[in-house]
Amino acid sequence: MSDTDRDDGIELGISVAVVAGIIDAARQGQELTEEAMNGELQDKQTPEEREPVSRMMDQVTSLIADLNIDEQAALIALVWIGRGDYGPEEWVETRRLARERNADLSAPAYLTGTDMLGDLLAEGMAAMGVPDEDTPR
Repeated sequence: MSDTDRDDGIELGISVAVVAGIIDAARQGQELTEEAMNGELQDKQTPEEREPVSRMMDQVTSLIADLNIDEQAALIALVWIGRGDYGPEEWVETRRLARERNADLSAPAYLTGTDMLGDLLAEGMAAMGVPDEDTPR
């Protein structure tokens, strides 16, 4: 079985390892953002203190932008499934709708603008039969 297939033969259209890398980077970006927000409540941050958040989000954006259109659509579909908009049994239709949604190639901005991106991707992967703890890193 390739790392893009589930046990029941559904083609994810993206490498499980690639998704895991994006999950990890998105979660790290979310943690940095939360730390920055908590710090801002306590005192104003200098631009240098905000830079790690920007760099991490740029990295997530770059990871997504480097994917082909089908892989970007798979990420969008995984987010939608992770959020509960669709079920795993609707994978083929969800990917088709995600391709339509990404017709303007805005997946990097759309996905990085999604709150809790890493968690939603992990939930989507789990729903598709690939739990986060089983994902190779």
